[in-house]
Amino acid sequence: MGNFMKITIIIPNYNGKHFMEPCLASLDKQTCKDFRILVVDNASTDGSIEYMKEHYPKIEIIALDQNYGFSKAVNIGIRRSGTPYVILLNNDTTADPHFVEELLHAIERSPRIFSVSSKMIQMYHPELIDSAGDLYTVIGWGICRGAGRPVTNYTKADEIFSACAGASIYRRSAFRKIGYFDEAHFAYLEDIDIGYRARIYGYRNMFCPAAQVFHVGSGTSGSKYNAFKVKLSARNNLYVNYKNMPLPILILNFLPLLSGYLVKYVFFLKIGWGKEYKEGIQEGIRTMRSQKKVPFRIRHLPNYIRIEAQLIRHTFSYARDWFTRKICRK
Repeated sequence: MGNFMKITIIIPNYNGKHFMEPCLASLDKQTCKDFRILVVDNASTDGSIEYMKEHYPKIEIIALDQNYGFSKAVNIGIRRSGTPYVILLNNDTTADPHFVEELLHAIERSPRIFSVSSKMIQMYHPELIDSAGDLYTVIGWGICRGAGRPVTNYTKADEIFSACAGASIYRRSAFRKIGYFDEAHFAYLEDIDIGYRARIYGYRNMFCPAAQVFHVGSGTSGSKYNAFKVKLSARNNLYVNYKNMPLPILILNFLPLLSGYLVKYVFFLKIGWGKEYKEGIQEGIRTMRSQKKVPFRIRHLPNYIRIEAQLIRHTFSYARDWFTRKICRK
């Protein structure tokens, strides 16, 4: 089933019935119709499944018996899909009519492209960017490119560190080589982790400004910072570095990473989430060894060197950007 299609759009859902109507309606209006929709439901209790069966009977639904989190839900969808490409799409989005068409064009430019990130725009502030892909730094901070910036920025297609899994296209055949989304993550930073892994294997991650999607943001977790998100993100941050950095690179980056964690801890202490951040770090240290490291291959050495140079460059460009914004505000 679906072999003649090029794309499967995978929508993970957990009690997102109120989001599904505008999201699915926007997919009905796509200029490219070469896709099918697969909703992976994490045991919703809000009538999501009943709603979709009644109003969208053609959509395939995989109903899971409990909430397994984002990573496992999308992995189940990717394995079921059977199409050359998969688009992962958050339920709290509405897609521009050219969204699918533009992502397909972008990923078909080269077989070395693993993923293409769309231009995510803030639903309730459409003059502002939500995400233009992800960057990663040598201090262990993942940066959502363009967040809060005017939508007139980031108008050129370029290379990014990793795609934001909220609205991106992926090459399905690559997952068999590099592995799937890490289910130990449950949610948060799993997209940076898989983007990092793809780069180690020599793939590229791109940004396509013409593929646009409007995003509510924190639709499932409920807010920018909460106990659940702060703790999981802190833990997963340790996983990303431990798994993707070989020992010599971990040693090389130890001081920058340590300083990054300390600054974040102080930040979260100030806004009242210090305890959760500390608990996440402690859990990460305790369970790190059980995580599957990316096997080191000598042929990947040039990729590791390239990645390290990018991590350093991204750190300095982020610092410059941060200072510029602080000075401009004064």
